[in-house]
Amino acid sequence: MLMALGPVRFEVYPVNTNDYDHSHETTFVEKPVVGARPPLEWVGDGSETWTIKAKLYPHKFGGLGDLSKLYQARASGRPQYLMRGDGAQMGWVVIEKVTERSSYLDRHGVGKVIDVDIAVKRTGKPSGGSFYSIMAGMFG
Repeated sequence: MLMALGPVRFEVYPVNTNDYDHSHETTFVEKPVVGARPPLEWVGDGSETWTIKAKLYPHKFGGLGDLSKLYQARASGRPQYLMRGDGAQMGWVVIEKVTERSSYLDRHGVGKVIDVDIAVKRTGKPSGGSFYSIMAGMFG
């Protein structure tokens, strides 16, 4: 396994992630003063985001079902657990956006190669009742 996002496991096939971006921000407030550059006051961590880039070859390996799971997870608005393949716990995230680009369309309009970009943002862990519901969905 290369990475897991909620119910979707990225492996070499059927859904392969070939790279991801990870960014962190911090937040400062500007304090205006007369005749000098305004000092900045640190007020805490800002957003932490990932963009996961995946590729599907549905005619050779399938994977359209996993793409559907991604859409359902995003539409649910519920936090999903993100974990890297080496076991590193990336934490709880929400799926903000899923972008799909299909190429080499077959006669039914299904791409032979589908590139998928998934934008996620770190969030707090879900409440107790939601946690068990989400975990059951990941393994069901």
